[in-house]
Amino acid sequence: MKAIAASLMRGGTSKGLFFLASDLPADTALRDQYLLRAMGSPDNRQIDGVGGANPLTSKVAIVSPSDHPGADVDYLFLQVSVDCAQVSDTQNCGNMLAAVGPFAIEQGLVSAGDEITEVRIRMVNTDAFARATVQTPGGQVTYYGDAVIDGVPGSSAPVLIDFQDIAGSSCGALFPTGHLTDTVDDIQVTCIDNGMPVVLMDASALGVSGTESPAELEADQNLKARVERIRLAIAPRMNLGDVTHQTIPKMCLLSHATHAGVVSTRTFIPHRVHDAIGVLGSVSVATACAIPGTVAAKYVDVQQPGDALGIEHPTGLFSVAMQVSLTTTPTEPVLARSALLRTARLLMRGELLIPTDNITTE
Repeated sequence: MKAIAASLMRGGTSKGLFFLASDLPADTALRDQYLLRAMGSPDNRQIDGVGGANPLTSKVAIVSPSDHPGADVDYLFLQVSVDCAQVSDTQNCGNMLAAVGPFAIEQGLVSAGDEITEVRIRMVNTDAFARATVQTPGGQVTYYGDAVIDGVPGSSAPVLIDFQDIAGSSCGALFPTGHLTDTVDDIQVTCIDNGMPVVLMDASALGVSGTESPAELEADQNLKARVERIRLAIAPRMNLGDVTHQTIPKMCLLSHATHAGVVSTRTFIPHRVHDAIGVLGSVSVATACAIPGTVAAKYVDVQQPGDALGIEHPTGLFSVAMQVSLTTTPTEPVLARSALLRTARLLMRGELLIPTDNITTE
């Protein structure tokens, strides 16, 4: 067995392993084999690993000191597939990002302040930046607090995440097709990337209400096939190429809000339906809501610049603070700010024991 220091942490509504980069092999092929064995993939139950048999609980964060002058730490996110031997670095994870600041402080990469500590994070996957504000009373990370987020029982200390210059981080432009809307498979869509490539569609155009549960949508094989057909067709126009074996873009069905939000969402990620919505996915949806002419904007009855936009999802609501200034070029607005509140918790730290038999590159 290979023993590697690791922490298990919840970040927002995701959960996964956190490593210092220095504790993992520098060779990425060997590293990925270690991570597959650690999670127990490929296996739908992940019974021989610590993965939770769901994409939301089969995630890895690798953190290291940053040599970039605008960052304290580098954060590499890796999605470990549940049912196939694949480790992907093609996307960020904003939920796991919520735990990067606490982890960096716990590991001594950032010195804690007396009350709060700001951690500047470079998201290596897309070379974008965020600033996390972590509660550190008495110079120690605390996970106790009154902050509540939908999808997580109880309350925890808040982690405020302020994203910086994340537009086009994966596709090269906020609206990568150059249009506010496109037509694919006879459906009008909006393709947007404000930290996460997302394709927005009216749920009604796909023959559903948008209020179905994730299980109900996953059981609709005709719907799943059509959503995947649209995803594969539009991805090259989003500068993503062939995404057959990738987890982006996310496919988001929109309908009218039924609670306190401005729009309701159901998101294919892309072959399962998210129980909530990803952090960066919600930022992309909120951005589209604030820009007239998108598929999402028509759902917004009232919008005030700088207001928080509520993005409803199957288990609650994300509140995203947006500051958008429109310009004479509709596809090139100025995004002054996108921020939201998450929580995180350290669940376990110790050594992860990884069987090294059948690891071929060692």
